[in-house]
Amino acid sequence: MTFSGTLVPVAVGAVAVVLVLGLANMLRGGSANTSQTLMRLRVVLQFVAILVILFVLWWRSG
Repeated sequence: MTFSGTLVPVAVGAVAVVLVLGLANMLRGGSANTSQTLMRLRVVLQFVAILVILFVLWWRSG
């Protein structure tokens, strides 16, 4: 697997991990601040994942 082929699963996996951590914290009744921070981090990671996917698609097309 190439470096660009590894970036996409890592980016998507990071989003999934933060999503599960945030949901687990909310279901446990954990701190609202922690949930809010994790959900904000998820949004940032989703943006980064989209950029990574677009970069990989651009890189492979050229």
